[in-house]
Amino acid sequence: TNCLTTVWRLFKNLSEDQQRYEKQLIFEHPAFIKLCQQLLRDSRRMTRGDLVFSLHAVVNLGVPQNTLLVQTLVRVCQEKLNQLDNRCISVLATTLAGLDKDKNVSALQAGLQLLVEQRIPSIRDIFILQNLMKCMGKDAPVFLKKKLEMAVLKEIDHLTFPNALRVFLALAAMNYCSIPILNACSKKIQENVHDAPFRQLILILEACYTLQYRNVRLFSALADYVNSTACLWDKRQIILFLSAFETLGFQPSELMGIFAEKVTEDPEFLNLKNLLIVLQVYARLNYVPRGQKHLFFETLHSCLNKYLPQISNTELLKAVYSLCILGYLPHRALDELLQKDSRDELLLSGDLYKEKKEMMLRCVKACMELDSPSFTKPAFVPTENSPSLVSLNLRKAREALIELLGDENMFQQNVQLPYKYHIDFEIRMDSHRKKVLPIAATDDHADSGVQRLAFLFVPLSAFCVGTMHPQGKLAMKKRHLNKLGYHVILILNKKFQEMTNEDAVEFLKEKIYSENAFPSSEVAVQDNN
Repeated sequence: TNCLTTVWRLFKNLSEDQQRYEKQLIFEHPAFIKLCQQLLRDSRRMTRGDLVFSLHAVVNLGVPQNTLLVQTLVRVCQEKLNQLDNRCISVLATTLAGLDKDKNVSALQAGLQLLVEQRIPSIRDIFILQNLMKCMGKDAPVFLKKKLEMAVLKEIDHLTFPNALRVFLALAAMNYCSIPILNACSKKIQENVHDAPFRQLILILEACYTLQYRNVRLFSALADYVNSTACLWDKRQIILFLSAFETLGFQPSELMGIFAEKVTEDPEFLNLKNLLIVLQVYARLNYVPRGQKHLFFETLHSCLNKYLPQISNTELLKAVYSLCILGYLPHRALDELLQKDSRDELLLSGDLYKEKKEMMLRCVKACMELDSPSFTKPAFVPTENSPSLVSLNLRKAREALIELLGDENMFQQNVQLPYKYHIDFEIRMDSHRKKVLPIAATDDHADSGVQRLAFLFVPLSAFCVGTMHPQGKLAMKKRHLNKLGYHVILILNKKFQEMTNEDAVEFLKEKIYSENAFPSSEVAVQDNN
């Protein structure tokens, strides 16, 4: 056992290329063959620790699972399962996590799960607990996950930074969102973020996505740390951070500003893959650098033009779509994209992503018209409304508007606009915004004195995490509705549904008649969290 574990410790610190070479030498060495034969003969006489650590070393050195040696060790572990102490249970769980399911492994895993369930109350070591969480994995029964959670919570006051990292990632491996544990781990990570290696930081953000855990303080601490040490990071590492934040819907604005400067100063590092990631990040998080907007867009556009001869049609669509969301029209790339051959290839009938590509193309064409410098606000916008299709979560708003305005003829609901845009409610007012006008009185003719209000009841996911800053698609829709002559009022639907009927009426009254409602309508919701 000592020989095998020593070989494994030396082996695991080698590079992949070295491991391949050394593994061949080890397996061909006569002493290794004799060692495995002796292990096979003595397996039933070994102590529990030697047995478990031998299996762990043999499996990790790459001895095939279907060999007599590995299968025998698995069966002996099953026979001696009740004799294992907590440390041995932890090592065995780690080993089994790396094996494929077969008859012997499945039987041992089932027995181990029962044993873990019995032993959990006696385990006080957080390192062992987090390892069991990780190894039991997402397929563990909910009751077992709950028991492991309670055991960790008992020891949470003794949590060290390394263990906080391990527990955080173990919860993700188990796909179990325990808010008390995550909050405790997050606090410890924030306090020691400067000690976390790059890979761990990325894994934390990926774990947050897996668990749907949104902790603005944790995200801000990680972003501030990367921002303050940006000069020490490789640009490709920063791209990985930005991509992880984009997946979470969190906008690290300072870091994005610094990275935009790096892009404009030296765009040569952007290969096609990284360019597409950067475009997607800035578009979804709706970030435009202050003071260097035009330069930033021109730099990205220039990079995109460089890759036009080799870019696929799907990648070209994604790149153009991202720039259009940000309000920039890359003309050369647009010409390439809208060629008939490119469009036909994009919209192949068997494509699983055909609907998404159609939506993206539709948005690109809308941007080409509405964001063009030559576009002028139309005097009259044709609309259609479908009152029977008002969704359940908008009934409260409809009733509040009827109570506030006195008549359902004073507003339109579920309004369909050109470019396939849709608004939940439309209200029309006089030019001084003192009086709401009946829809019928303003429907059939253009009147420059009529002010149009568009109410959009949007989910929290439409904003960047922790803010009321709209994400890219919502920001584009708001920009286009403004171009069509609407004043857009964004309302967080969840917050609105929580209001009493009286508060809902007062809230809408303030949005309709307030002098501040129009210029900064995206701040039309109260809470930032």
